[in-house]
Amino acid sequence: MSSKIKTILYFLVLVSLISGAALVYNNLSDKITPDNPILDKKAQNTPVSTPDNSPDNTPDTNKSVDPSDKDADEDTNKTDEEDDDRLKAIDFIVYDYDGNEVALFDYIGTPIVLNFWASWCGPCRMEMPHFNKVSEEYSNDELIFLMVDLVDGQRETVEKGKNYVEENGFTFTVLFDTDQNAAYTYQIRSIPSTLFIDSEGYVEAGVEGAIDETTLRRGISLILNK
Repeated sequence: MSSKIKTILYFLVLVSLISGAALVYNNLSDKITPDNPILDKKAQNTPVSTPDNSPDNTPDTNKSVDPSDKDADEDTNKTDEEDDDRLKAIDFIVYDYDGNEVALFDYIGTPIVLNFWASWCGPCRMEMPHFNKVSEEYSNDELIFLMVDLVDGQRETVEKGKNYVEENGFTFTVLFDTDQNAAYTYQIRSIPSTLFIDSEGYVEAGVEGAIDETTLRRGISLILNK
């Protein structure tokens, strides 16, 4: 993966909790920088207009049109446009609890709750019990929680992360970003941060900051049963 793609700024959507509002979603694309490949792809797919006298624009009056074909074309175009507007997750490399190298895309095919945290982070500690409680309601085939510990080797180490997880009896999947590959790829500015990724690998929502159980469940509802 090129360094250019890795440096794309993936600004996370903030949650609106005013009057019990639902989790903000489907707006992440508005936070993407102009050089994002998704936006470039949309521009490349925009048809170029031709003069009215172009042979391509000359109607063929002898050609019949099957309404069903027209509907099929419209459905196909609509699907393509919807895919262009969706935000595809970017892969990264981290390490599992046993020190094995794993990638985010290893888990695509199952809806993912992706969380970035560290054991020294107070807000992270506040929300972790909610994540663990909800994660135990699902098998890893239904929904998987990937809790990525941002290890810098000083303030946060693998040992500190493991001690915190084990002391609290957390059972979700914990991964360690010892090379800062995940943090760099997603330009994590503060923790905790959470992304909700559907089974096809599209980011449906994101939250920067600690969330409660209700908000967590709202985010999950966006990526299940799609």
